[in-house]
Amino acid sequence: MQGFGELEAAVMRQLWAAGEPVTVRQVHTALTRERDLAYTTVLTVMDKLHRKGWLRREPRGRAHVYHAVTTREEHGAGLMREALTDSGDREQTLLHFLGQMTLDEAAALRSALNTYERKITGS
Repeated sequence: MQGFGELEAAVMRQLWAAGEPVTVRQVHTALTRERDLAYTTVLTVMDKLHRKGWLRREPRGRAHVYHAVTTREEHGAGLMREALTDSGDREQTLLHFLGQMTLDEAAALRSALNTYERKITGS
C-alpha cells in the first residue's frame, strides 16, 4: 500500500466525501473549484485509480460511475500499518507517534483500544 499522488489524493477525497458513486464530470466539477484541470486529466487519474484497484466503476447510461473500494479510514489504517511494519523498532515508533498526539487524539486512541479489547475478549 502506498500513499496517493497529489491529484490522486484530491480525487479520492472527492469520492470519499460523496459517499455514493459519482461520475468523472462530478469529480471534475468539484476539483475545478480549487484549481484549473482538464476533464481528460481527471478521467485519466480516475482510470488509473480504477486499474490500481482503488476505485470500482460501473456503466450508468453513457458514462461510468465510480466509487472507492475502501473507506478513508481503512486507507489511513493501512498506511499506519505499513509505516509500523517498516519502522524497525515498533515500540519506539509508537512512542514517537504518541508523543505527537493531542489530548483528544490520545482519548480517541484509548477509546478505540478499549473497544477493540472488548471485541476480541467477547465482553
